[in-house]
Amino acid sequence: MKVPKEIRTYCPRDRRHTIHLVSIYKRGKERVMSLGARRHAEDKKGYGGQKFPELVRTAKTTKKQTLKLKCKECGHTIMREGIRLRKMEILA
Repeated sequence: MKVPKEIRTYCPRDRRHTIHLVSIYKRGKERVMSLGARRHAEDKKGYGGQKFPELVRTAKTTKKQTLKLKCKECGHTIMREGIRLRKMEILA
């Protein structure tokens, strides 16, 4: 799917429609020492099986791509709900 580089859409901070720069959302690197990761490692350690089932094969062939929209006037960033597709391309 091809998406334009700029979209005119509603900005909640300005309370009106403004031009937004479009980019594809990428999640950041997970922290290894976060509390959830430490708890999960503790649950997996030793005998007694898995806390969660280990994923053997993936059922989905696509991922949900989320759009990150940044307002050109105030710099406020909003996320647009992801849609399931194989490839997303931002037009220059």
